[in-house]
Amino acid sequence: MARVAGIDLIRNKKGPYALRYIYGIGRSNAWEVLAKAEVDPNKRVSEWTEDEVARIRAVIENQYVVEGQLRAEVQMNIRRLIEIGCYRGIRHKLGLPVRGQRTRTNARTRKGRRKTVAGKKKAPRK
Repeated sequence: MARVAGIDLIRNKKGPYALRYIYGIGRSNAWEVLAKAEVDPNKRVSEWTEDEVARIRAVIENQYVVEGQLRAEVQMNIRRLIEIGCYRGIRHKLGLPVRGQRTRTNARTRKGRRKTVAGKKKAPRK
């Protein structure tokens, strides 16, 4: 089992797809890592040699911020926004959408389950 950046990569997937399981490595970064480490992107993780795994590990450690370090950096950025009290920080603090989405309808992912209000029924038609 290939272990890179503290993550056990899935053995039966091809390199660029397996590397995406590492937080901070997406589609383009996965291809870049394999190119810099000189590993064939068509090879499956189970076919990688120890030398290839070591080269991939070295490229990721030296040139990319991934996993715990990246998560901590993102959290620090959010905390900074909250501390300075900017609009985005306030939205983070209130648990509302940050990037300008509407909240009158939708936004359930950020707002959570609906909180129904008693006595708020539609008036009967006359």
